Amino acid sequence: MRTTVTLEPDVATRLKKLAHESQRSFKATLDEVLRRGLAARERAETQTRFVVEPHSGGFRPGIDEAKLNQLVDHLEAEDFAGEAGSKR
Repeated sequence: MRTTVTLEPDVATRLKKLAHESQRSFKATLDEVLRRGLAARERAETQTRFVVEPHSGGFRPGIDEAKLNQLVDHLEAEDFAGEAGSKR
């Protein structure tokens, strides 16, 4: 089928470059790109959506939430001490 298509300059440039790199005609390159785009869209429509099922994110018994900042401070101090010791 013969039809006229008006392309944006950037799209035309990219298609010409692709046609040159693949050593194929502009028409064959345009057909391939359109087929791939349409196939990708069809695949996207037929795929089932991934659903995240949330769960409670509570802490285990025995962990004091109020002391988490102290734990972070302790771990950062250990990291700092380890880095300072390795520079000697």
